[in-house]
Amino acid sequence: MTSNYLKMVLDSVKQGSTSVDDALEQLRHFPSQDIGCAQIDHHRELRQGMPEVIFGEGKSVEQIVRIISAMSERGANVLATRLDAEKARQITPLFPAGIYHADARCLTLAQQPPEQRGKGTILIVSAGTSDIPVAAEALITARFLGNQVDHLYDVGVAGIHRLLARSEQLAAASVLIVVAGMEGALPSVVGGLVDKPVIAVPTSVGYGASFGGIAALLGMLNSCAAGVTVVNIDNGFGAASAASLMNRI
Repeated sequence: MTSNYLKMVLDSVKQGSTSVDDALEQLRHFPSQDIGCAQIDHHRELRQGMPEVIFGEGKSVEQIVRIISAMSERGANVLATRLDAEKARQITPLFPAGIYHADARCLTLAQQPPEQRGKGTILIVSAGTSDIPVAAEALITARFLGNQVDHLYDVGVAGIHRLLARSEQLAAASVLIVVAGMEGALPSVVGGLVDKPVIAVPTSVGYGASFGGIAALLGMLNSCAAGVTVVNIDNGFGAASAASLMNRI
């Protein structure tokens, strides 16, 4: 439930176009709704400024459909992350307004334009093309949360000139999300070039000694660049959520 929806209900009661009983019926699932397989937190957007998001991995198609239906019936925009192509193939036809973003493995259902609450641009930077799925998850999430978003892909330290050539784009961002696998060096480099918050996202991309992203995670946690913060491995969604909050200040 969005703040705009709640205001609309209260205004309609104030103006006499909606009875108190009808308003209660509209709000009866506030703040949460038990649909059996999930407890839908309709209060989250009012409380945190961002709605509940569906984590698609590990959920069945039926469960995801039920959750999307419950959220969309309350007028909410919907974001489902970690949705593989086969699940998306079955789910998308049931929601004609839904869009599947294959690179990001995300589905969005926008019933109203996201309120633009960001004060500047969030820049998503990825070290390599193989890191794009995580970077794209961050990009779709940040846009869903009402931010202007730009991206800069495949500018890793193996060819540092590619990054340095985009110094103006780096400097113009208000918050930067830097996604990298392998040894995870890129956030340290970016952190040494800009005076804005840098959120580092380690990915599970890399050869055997990368240990599924552990090497990148430890490299980022030990960054020598001041002000670099780190989220969990492959957590583009978490990085975008934090960047969105920073971008509203």
